[in-house]
Amino acid sequence: MFTIEHEFDSTIITLVDDGDAPLQEDVSINAFAECVTVEQYDARLDNVQKITLSMAQLRDLAAAMNLPEGSYTLIPSKQD
Repeated sequence: MFTIEHEFDSTIITLVDDGDAPLQEDVSINAFAECVTVEQYDARLDNVQKITLSMAQLRDLAAAMNLPEGSYTLIPSKQD
């Protein structure tokens, strides 16, 4: 299950792990104009872990989801 919320300066997507146990904590993805952050609560440390991806890293991640194992360099299109 997931939810989508539109805020003033970002879109927030929350991924809820509703599969078989053991379940993981929810993941929140905050999409801003210049970057995307991914956050997940870590019960072992009792805090939220956060990573920030540039838009180029996000583009590379999206492309990597559909490619076989290997090393790649994407060439930006004229629109980027």
